[in-house]
Amino acid sequence: MRIAVFNTKPYDRRFLDQANAAFGHDLHFLEPRLEPGTVSLAAGHGAVCVFVNDIVDAAVLETLAAGGTRLVALRCAGFNNVDLAAALRLGIDVVRVPAYSPHAVAEFTIGLLLAVDRHIPRAWARVRDNNFALDGLIGRNLHGRTVGVVGTGKIGALVARSLRAGFGCEVLASDLYPDPALEALGVRYVPRDTLLREAEIVTLHCPLTPDTRHLIDTAAIAAARDGLVVVNTSRGALIDTAALIEGLKSRKIGAVALDVYEQEADLFFEDLSNEIVSDDQFQRLLTFPNVLVTGHQAFLTEEALAAIAQTTLRSVADAEAGRMLANRVDSGWIAPSK
Repeated sequence: MRIAVFNTKPYDRRFLDQANAAFGHDLHFLEPRLEPGTVSLAAGHGAVCVFVNDIVDAAVLETLAAGGTRLVALRCAGFNNVDLAAALRLGIDVVRVPAYSPHAVAEFTIGLLLAVDRHIPRAWARVRDNNFALDGLIGRNLHGRTVGVVGTGKIGALVARSLRAGFGCEVLASDLYPDPALEALGVRYVPRDTLLREAEIVTLHCPLTPDTRHLIDTAAIAAARDGLVVVNTSRGALIDTAALIEGLKSRKIGAVALDVYEQEADLFFEDLSNEIVSDDQFQRLLTFPNVLVTGHQAFLTEEALAAIAQTTLRSVADAEAGRMLANRVDSGWIAPSK
């Protein structure tokens, strides 16, 4: 099948080309993101392959359908950037990569937590300047602290397991479907409001839905324990950035580690080192000494990139052959009309 692969970087091309040796698709790599101004590039392609920051709204889908596209293949787990109702109406299937390498994101989550909690980036910067003073670098043990894990799918379960069995934390969890294996380890499932109120550290691993959008907001922060540490490697809009900044300014929030940001579409995955970034909220976040931000790289391991490419191209092959789409995003994910 001819596939228009949008928003590609050198690492995308490398791993997709390697995986494609087993499938023989006609891959057309494109640097621009998919959006209304670039959707015409997909004309004549049976499928488009997109990433988290591509725009796949109703208008884009209508143009895709008119150009002969019948499949949107997301090379990621999230699909909140796709208008699923419009895709269903237009007869366009949407597939994703639900579990490429949960270990990659889980390990990065623990790394971010340790880095921000033990001031590792600040310590590294000091040593680079030959400053070996330890003032201001006092951290806290993870052992014995109460950590809340919101979402215990494949990634969240690995994080909860590591924190409970590896670090000896008291772990609270929130999920619609409790994991008996985690409960056997001593992970305690509680309502989300209880978790946000009782945890010293909260790490987010749930999908972005109307119910979870801004689940960390002004009310949640006000009800939280003083000095709350927040880690987010899931979706940026799970956190209300304005509320987060106010929580940092008031010292209610003790530290923040983010690999995602709710307005990241115009920032992440690009080199803007010679540009003026006009996002005032993002720039404000970077001024806090207790905030660590990375550019959506938690997934970025060789193992994960290989799995993403393999799963994505297999889904396209299944669609071309008329086989069942195991990774199809079905109509049950369509948000109800308000």
